[in-house]
Amino acid sequence: MQTTQVRHQLSQKIDIVPLSEIQFEQWQALWQGYQLFYRVQLSNEVTRLTWSKLTDPQRPYIYGFAAVSQTKVVAIVHVIEHDSCWTLKPYAYLQDLFTLPDYRGIGIARLLIAQVYHTAQQRECDRVYWLTHEDNLQARQLYDRVAKRTGFIQYRSPTVAM
Repeated sequence: MQTTQVRHQLSQKIDIVPLSEIQFEQWQALWQGYQLFYRVQLSNEVTRLTWSKLTDPQRPYIYGFAAVSQTKVVAIVHVIEHDSCWTLKPYAYLQDLFTLPDYRGIGIARLLIAQVYHTAQQRECDRVYWLTHEDNLQARQLYDRVAKRTGFIQYRSPTVAM
C-alpha cells in the first residue's frame, strides 16, 4: 500500500496508512470519539470485532485507513465493498469517517476520501458512496464538493420487523 503524504496548515506531515499499520488503542480512541459524535455506544465486543474485521487480511472487502500526524492518529475511515444488483462491479461503501476536532477543516478528511477513491479505483469498484447525518453541516460542506448528493433517504429497521 502506498502512503499518501501532505503538509497541512500546522506544517505537520500527514501520512495516510492502512489501519493495519497502527495500534488498536490508537484506532479505538477515534472510534470512541466517532461514537460520541453520533451519540451511540457500542459494546467492547463489537469494537473488538470491528477492529478484527478491518485489519484481517482474510477479509479484503472491509478495510480502512488512518491519518497520522507524526505518531498521532488524527482521523480514520472505514470501507465495506459489496456486490450490487445494478452493476457488474462492486460498490465501496464509506461507512465511517472521523477526524479529531482540532484537526478538522484543514483537509485531512479530503485526503482520506481521496485514498478511498484511489483504492476503490484500483480494486475496480463501480462507485464510492456514503451517508451522513443531515445535521453534520461541516462534513456536508466537504461532501458537496467531492461527491454528488443523490437525494435518497435512508430507512432502517431491526431484522425482526412487522
